[in-house]
Amino acid sequence: MTTSHAVVVGGGIAGLAAAHALARDGVRVTVLEGSPQIGGKLRVSEIAGVPVDEGAESMLARRPEGMDLVRDLGRSADLVNPGTTSSAILSRGALRAIPSGQVMGVPSDLKALAASQVLSPAGLARVPLDLVLPETRRGGDVSVADFIGARVGREVVDRLVEPLLGGVYAGRVELLSFDATLPAVAAAARGHRSLINAVQGIRDAAPKDPGPVFATLPDGLGALPPLVADGIAAAGGTVRTGAMVRELRRREDGWRLTIGPTRDPEYLDADAVVVAVPAAPASRLLAQEAPAAARELAGIEYASMAIITLAYRATAFPRLPDGSGYLVPGVESDPARGGRGVKAVTFSSVKWPHLRDRDPGVIVVRCSIGRFGEEHTLQRPDEELTATAMAELAATCGATELPAETRVTRWGGGLPQYNVGHADRVAKVRAAVAGTPGLAVAGAAYDGLGIPACIASARAAATRVLDHLRSREGAGHDRAGGQAEGTRTQ
Repeated sequence: MTTSHAVVVGGGIAGLAAAHALARDGVRVTVLEGSPQIGGKLRVSEIAGVPVDEGAESMLARRPEGMDLVRDLGRSADLVNPGTTSSAILSRGALRAIPSGQVMGVPSDLKALAASQVLSPAGLARVPLDLVLPETRRGGDVSVADFIGARVGREVVDRLVEPLLGGVYAGRVELLSFDATLPAVAAAARGHRSLINAVQGIRDAAPKDPGPVFATLPDGLGALPPLVADGIAAAGGTVRTGAMVRELRRREDGWRLTIGPTRDPEYLDADAVVVAVPAAPASRLLAQEAPAAARELAGIEYASMAIITLAYRATAFPRLPDGSGYLVPGVESDPARGGRGVKAVTFSSVKWPHLRDRDPGVIVVRCSIGRFGEEHTLQRPDEELTATAMAELAATCGATELPAETRVTRWGGGLPQYNVGHADRVAKVRAAVAGTPGLAVAGAAYDGLGIPACIASARAAATRVLDHLRSREGAGHDRAGGQAEGTRTQ
């Protein structure tokens, strides 16, 4: 299929994974990334001489897609796992262990829940009512807060479910879709009157020894995109940065993409296109050729966040922090309610022993700030965000020294919100795209924000493109593909 040319718009992990799959199948691929560098929210840089991720720091090891991609790149032996995954929740003024027996904060072990002391006595007393309450009926999709709150009480939502989901979506539980953000729990709940029993069923069905939960690369997960790009190049593909696609139009024999500024546009022809950019730019690109998909994509909102990375000397802490980190519920972190504003803390040098091995005298900590609807908290200068993170660590860990080095990474509009109705919205996008031959979509806006989920969407998009190209060949379309270098107007 080397005469066929496919263009992938977007050089994040989804776009790169789609291009890698296509190139391995013999398609000539061009990746167009509008920013100066590939990788999207996978980026790594040094702080105090230690390579630390600025975005996502790990991927689920229990889903195969990410691990398979690393294996295909010949780097499986390089993968490292956390030294600890035990974490805590800052609740009611103290760090408390996340109770065992829960699934994304929804409890199944009431003794463990009580022992954790995450909930108040009143909140704890409300939970077992789930076992005797009549079924909570739901027809279509509902919010996380509405369903789980009705079953086990609002305090479980606020102090367990919200912080765990907040680490993924930075969203509002009153808006987030139960079906889309907690699909396993939502599906199990349809077969049980009690939510506690539904979660217990999930726990009982889980493998007894599932292996490590997370994995990363020694130089950070931000090292993965360049490895994928190298694989694309080795298979004959091209990866371009600073190539902003402004327009996507169908032609009789394929597609034409307009790249660059209006005063000096470049045109690139392709037999098929994968759109692997966030929802808003995807909506703009699809407005002419797939307007129904564009309308649905325009309705997906995004949350912004910032990650403040602090490198302390080990002497800054009275004792080495315990566990991989802790989460802060919104009811605890909201500055308007007296909170400090941080929503999550990761003790990177504790969680990842290979980072500590780089320099045992340095303790790297990452603090996350920002939730959906709180963009104003991120409009402060870097110095204020850094001070917020330092105050958090002084209060919870007793850090008494100034950090040796700090870094602020802002991810504006970085996290798509899977709000109520998200699954239906995505189904409409896919139905509209299915009616447009040679077009596919991929990325975090559809079926999951994690690295494996993005790679899964990329593989599905690549399969759709390959099916289209093979059908063209089967119909007797034996012609050259588009011009990989493009043409520029005179």
